[in-house]
Amino acid sequence: MKKYIIIILAIVIVAIGITSYILLRKPQEAAQLKTIQVNEVTRSVFYAPQYVAISQGYFKEEGLNIELTTGQGADKVMTAVLAGQSDIGFAGPEASIYIYNEGKEDYAQVFAQMTQKDGSFLVSKEKTDNFSWQDLKGKTVIPGRKGGVPYMTFEYVLKKNGINPQKDLNLDDSIKFDLMAGAFAGGDAEYVTLFEPTASMTQLAGKGYVVASVGEASGEIPYTAYFAKKSYIQNNEDVIQGFTNAIYKGEKYVKEHTAKEIAETIKDFFPDTDIEMLEASIKSYMDIDAWKTDPILKEESFNLLQTVMKEAGELEKEADYNKVVNNTYAQKAVKEVK
Repeated sequence: MKKYIIIILAIVIVAIGITSYILLRKPQEAAQLKTIQVNEVTRSVFYAPQYVAISQGYFKEEGLNIELTTGQGADKVMTAVLAGQSDIGFAGPEASIYIYNEGKEDYAQVFAQMTQKDGSFLVSKEKTDNFSWQDLKGKTVIPGRKGGVPYMTFEYVLKKNGINPQKDLNLDDSIKFDLMAGAFAGGDAEYVTLFEPTASMTQLAGKGYVVASVGEASGEIPYTAYFAKKSYIQNNEDVIQGFTNAIYKGEKYVKEHTAKEIAETIKDFFPDTDIEMLEASIKSYMDIDAWKTDPILKEESFNLLQTVMKEAGELEKEADYNKVVNNTYAQKAVKEVK
């Protein structure tokens, strides 16, 4: 009897020891992670590699804890970064070009690219079986904020299809980014450009119909990338490298997995979207090859963006690629991350 009591006591002591070790270790592990404030331009399935990197623990593998906020506009994201409220911004590279051209000494540098196509879809009030870009003539479209990549890329597509953005239609740029879907549903505009899953949710609600992919029509363009102040990058090289490594792992994941697998991985970031719609939204982006396979922002892509900006009348002087873009960390990630 005494033997059994000793065995039971031993088991209890071991169990208590293991439990104590786990409980004590978790706060220690959390304390060892460096918290980074990241400001994303909007919450969209378009940024699936980022959410994959968070949910799969890729940032934690690099010693980083991500606190994610949503700025609702590239201008707001950049303002937060420059003010020191956010460490890293995630928006269109045009924001960094604007800041560099203003002559700021501590300007923002782009260090990792994620998307290579426009992520918006054109949504129509009326169901259209055989949509043509010519259908937009004489209509009102809500395309986002003037000067932002979504607006400029949309103008670029219009011009490619022989439509004059100033004369042939009305582009209503008065609506804030996060209010575009609501303004479209309750207003007089015949078309709006929306990201997923908002585009599909608008269609499901019977408020509109997805008729075209702006990204498919525009072709490759450096659409969304990560940036930070030059001083922050210089003073936190380990953080920037670890962050870029994690993003690259996320890019590799979406390349190697199905839409269904990706949907299951990122579903917690979209609690109001059912899994089938999430999967369909991801498939839409996979179909147009929206995501980069590595985080390197190439010079020819950067130059194309500046061409689009000039054609939109938003850029008088081209920025120096080697000043605005810092590929050091992306190149190292590609070499070292397996």
